Amino acid sequence: MDIKRNILLNPGPATTTDTVKLAQVTPDICPREKEFANMMAGLREDLVRVVHGNPERYTSVLFCGSGTLCMDVCLNSLLPGGKKALIIHNGAYSARAVEICRAYCLPHVELKLPYDCPADLEAVDKALRANPDTALVYATHSETGAGLLNPIRELGALVHQYGAVFVTDTTSTYAMRPIDIEADNIDFCMASAQKGLMAMTGLSFVIGRRELVKISKDYPRRSYYANLFRQYDCFERTGEMEFTPPVQTVYAAIQAMKEYWAEGEQAKWARHTRTMDAIHAGLEALGFQESIRRDWQVGLVAAVRNPGDPNWDFQRVHDYCYARGFTIYPGKVGTAGTFRLCALGAIDAPDIQAFFKVFRQALDEYGVAVPVRYDS
Repeated sequence: MDIKRNILLNPGPATTTDTVKLAQVTPDICPREKEFANMMAGLREDLVRVVHGNPERYTSVLFCGSGTLCMDVCLNSLLPGGKKALIIHNGAYSARAVEICRAYCLPHVELKLPYDCPADLEAVDKALRANPDTALVYATHSETGAGLLNPIRELGALVHQYGAVFVTDTTSTYAMRPIDIEADNIDFCMASAQKGLMAMTGLSFVIGRRELVKISKDYPRRSYYANLFRQYDCFERTGEMEFTPPVQTVYAAIQAMKEYWAEGEQAKWARHTRTMDAIHAGLEALGFQESIRRDWQVGLVAAVRNPGDPNWDFQRVHDYCYARGFTIYPGKVGTAGTFRLCALGAIDAPDIQAFFKVFRQALDEYGVAVPVRYDS
């Protein structure tokens, strides 16, 4: 089958291999068959292995939906009655966690921090001291709007000093930047299949401590569908999702997982790193400026400042590149005008070099001066 290969430089979904795409072409099967349940059991175990979790202590729970669904699941399921959540808000994606708390009327404290630097441990410590009834602390590992990396290991250690549960959104780091769930002091993390695993949209998952999932059974039930213990309990009793799973998407995720193990954790991270290095080099050659200090970046996303040239028009440049098989994406760094180039997916440095040839052609086509100019 001849499948056109597009290079997605947006922050997800990511470019996939043809073998992952074609894994969805399978004989029809009822998802209640034991054969399918056995496949999902293997996938659940592998998801825990990716973050080096002990399967006796940690488990994974699959859901049908995007990564935001698992943010919802963790926040509504893991907060005990009469307690507060502390949301470390320093980016567009942790802002979403605040919105989820508001939607459920969850008692919470919003610790709003700058979008352009890692979360301040002293500020988090002060917030925890001021709110002794905090039972859950939530942070984003990589704020993908800016490509910012938060100090997860240090945050988790601090949270545990106060006896709270630490939940982190690893949607934009899982299966890319190496994670050790125990060494990194993470109680629960989450991701979706279409980013680091390089599979398809529609499948997401929570990975966390088994004992805490069981304890959450007695917490207030705030959602019928998006409840962590309910889905976990169904998996443990029957091997199945409680409600209909995305069958073909599961097949794709299993194939993607096979390819993950074949490439290897360190080799995969090295590939993402050299892809990101090629992005940095291409931007520097054209005079573009990035919004976040290099040593604060996650190593997977470049948030690029829009130049001050009056001929610069992101949408026109996007459309030019898109027509030639390359997708770029607008940014989310506060109110600043940015666009993003990401090193996710089944791409490598030569793909980035090919992109910058097209990108330079777009700048020439629309009269954007190179090196690009900035007003300040």
